[in-house]
Amino acid sequence: MYLIGNIAIYLGVALSLYGLIANAVGIKKKDERWIESGRGAVLSLAFVSSVAAFLLLYLLGTSQFQYKYVASYTNESLPIVYKLTAFWAGNAGSLLLWAFLLSIYTAMVVFSKEKRNQMVPYVSSILMLNILFFFMVMALNANPFEMTDQIPADGKGLNPMLQNPGMILHPVTLYMGYVGLAVPFAFGIAALILKRMDAEWIKLTRRWTLLAWLFLTLGNIIGGWWAYLELGWGGYWAWDPVENASFLPWLTVSAFLHSVMIQERKNMLKTWSLSLIILSYILTLFGTFLVRSGILTSVHAFGDSNLGTYFLIFMSFMMILSLYIVLSRYNLIKRDSSPIEAYFSKESSFLLNNLILVVAAFAVFWGTMYPLISETFTGTKVNVGAPYFNKVMAPILLVLIVLMGICPLIAWQKAAIERFVKSMIWPLAMGVVTAIGLFAFGVKGIYAVVGLSATAFMFGTHILEFIRGISARRKATKENIFKAAFKLTVKNQRRYGGYIVHIGIAIIAVGVISSHSYSTEVLKTVNAGESIKVGDYSLKFNELTEHMKNGNGVIIADIDVSYKGKDIGKIKPEKIFYETWPEPSTEVAIKTNWSQDLYVVVSSWENKDKVTFMVKVNPFVSWIWTGGIIMVIGTAFALAGGRPSSFRYQINKGLKTAGR
Repeated sequence: MYLIGNIAIYLGVALSLYGLIANAVGIKKKDERWIESGRGAVLSLAFVSSVAAFLLLYLLGTSQFQYKYVASYTNESLPIVYKLTAFWAGNAGSLLLWAFLLSIYTAMVVFSKEKRNQMVPYVSSILMLNILFFFMVMALNANPFEMTDQIPADGKGLNPMLQNPGMILHPVTLYMGYVGLAVPFAFGIAALILKRMDAEWIKLTRRWTLLAWLFLTLGNIIGGWWAYLELGWGGYWAWDPVENASFLPWLTVSAFLHSVMIQERKNMLKTWSLSLIILSYILTLFGTFLVRSGILTSVHAFGDSNLGTYFLIFMSFMMILSLYIVLSRYNLIKRDSSPIEAYFSKESSFLLNNLILVVAAFAVFWGTMYPLISETFTGTKVNVGAPYFNKVMAPILLVLIVLMGICPLIAWQKAAIERFVKSMIWPLAMGVVTAIGLFAFGVKGIYAVVGLSATAFMFGTHILEFIRGISARRKATKENIFKAAFKLTVKNQRRYGGYIVHIGIAIIAVGVISSHSYSTEVLKTVNAGESIKVGDYSLKFNELTEHMKNGNGVIIADIDVSYKGKDIGKIKPEKIFYETWPEPSTEVAIKTNWSQDLYVVVSSWENKDKVTFMVKVNPFVSWIWTGGIIMVIGTAFALAGGRPSSFRYQINKGLKTAGR
């Protein structure tokens, strides 16, 4: 096994290097035989990386403790599912996962129906350069098949915080998002090298980009859900440096998706599109650098890492290479790009959207890196916590929500103000009614009310777009409302898939604003038989019991819960003591419904009859997870959509007739 694993790693280095050379020779000599040989190298890489990945899974699943990686992240008592997910618990395994995914993605590109496209050999070379880097790092510094000096009787086990269903999905989805962005990046660079400034590379990578964005969205949402369940502090997003590192490319890819819509349709914003995909790719490397460098403190980072230098060098190299290619083609990009015709147009609103998303990304980046910058230049490390991010990001995201509400109402090329004002009446009324309703029901906090009202306005705009589209279709086809709605969305999947995503964002915004502004918390020590009052809830503590579960000691608090005087059952928060870990793990107890969560944590205890609890009531947190699901559905719907149908002309004509 040791021999097979190491041969696979070194073959990965050799094959990726050979693939680079074969493509370079084939491109220079215009020799298809060398290009075909490069394709063979890609296929071999996919096979070799698959062998290495499945071998590591086998070693982890069968507890082969003679391997250092297996001994470091698993033990005999660990459930099999977490033995397997230990694959990405440490540096060596996560690097192999990245190389495996990238090899599979590269093979899919090279052997797709576009394999004869002139750009593909260049794309293959750029992707293999990335694969070469990851295999070289494994060969030189982080070999997952390294042996131990002495075989231990048992392994160290997995960090208790990682023994959660989130461990199965969160890292993998983020990696798939990170790796997926390498494909549109490679196509963008290939288009620049070949001086092909049309939208072909965008059309070829549309689904790759949407998939990467989908996985980044899933990764961030699942990460928030995991933190909410596992960390026991009552929140879901702490603006931790590694959280921020995964949020940054999500912001820039969101801008890129909007930018390429304009480039594909209007031949505009070419510089924006290329710059944003390069920035997004670099940010994936930056995020990986943060996790592995140890330069910033994070509960998500790999504590034993010394790989930061490798990633810094590679990130710098790819950044300089990309910048050089862009600058050498800048005049060509500008010459072939159409200017925006009017300030008040949908094109301008998309450009403003890009600016806001980039400003948001810069604000997050600056807050994340400022402690390091401060320490480097002043010798004093300044902590930048959640208050900074909340204060800076709240107005930026509020403007973004308002713009999301306005943009669908603005016409292309040059919008008529009278028509725009007429289109805004109903969504604006929905926002105003929401504000009046909130104040009428005694909801306090002007900033939260403004945020919720803006969200209602944005939600109303998108619902109105569906209503107008259905109405226009019914007028053109005489179909019933259900058939018209189905046909409208199916024939315009890209457009209405995007609208569904925006509706999901609106629902998330309600959850974030409400839980941040109106959460209630009580920290109280009670004796057995005493109660804690939090809002409309009453919690009666009965007893603290001790048990053994899977070889671990567990203490369980038994609590009766009533809501507005009515018994609604029991809740049982836990603490779990692992033999292989010094600190107990917190198991949060949550009672959830559509409007709020009751969140209970055992904070500390003096004895079994005297316990301190942290109890929180978090309004509308479940809306965050629901909104995330809706965003995924909308993205999947947009992914299934192809080129706009010829029926769009009829619908647009009907919409104009309806008064747009």
